[in-house]
Amino acid sequence: MSKAARVEFELLGQRFTVRSEAPPEYVRELVAHVERTIGELKGEGGEDPGKLALLAALYITDELFRVREARSRETGDVAERVGALVELLDKVAPPSALSA
Repeated sequence: MSKAARVEFELLGQRFTVRSEAPPEYVRELVAHVERTIGELKGEGGEDPGKLALLAALYITDELFRVREARSRETGDVAERVGALVELLDKVAPPSALSA
């Protein structure tokens, strides 16, 4: 298991330090994503840091949920297609024909 590293960053005018087992570069990528999201929302949330942070959290959570839903749909589609292929194979070469 890797050792947790301290990563310092500034967000919305405040300094933060987090401990993470993820590489510091990855943590900084996460912070950059949050900063970009906040930048996109500044017009909607005004300048209140708390409101901007909350809107960014909701926006990023929405992204996560949409990706999960899409992945779930894709997985379901694949399972459905595999099931259809198995049915076709059973019609063409029934399991009893394979064991003979």
